[in-house]
Amino acid sequence: MKIILRMEGILLHTDSKKDLNLILQLAKKLGISIRKFSLEEMEDLGLLTAMKEGETGEYIDTEEFLKELEDGGKD
Repeated sequence: MKIILRMEGILLHTDSKKDLNLILQLAKKLGISIRKFSLEEMEDLGLLTAMKEGETGEYIDTEEFLKELEDGGKD
């Protein structure tokens, strides 16, 4: 027997406290676990996403990379 668990999540943002509370109430009623994130945590999630999207698995020589940054990318 093989059991596969699949978790998915969603991140919502609103400036309306009233709308956010309505969504939170609905989630609780549906038995969906919820977690509020601070602004700092949301920024961390955004940075993590950008890092994963930019990840190539390719080795980069740190010294060479820093030299290219200092030279402004000019050869």
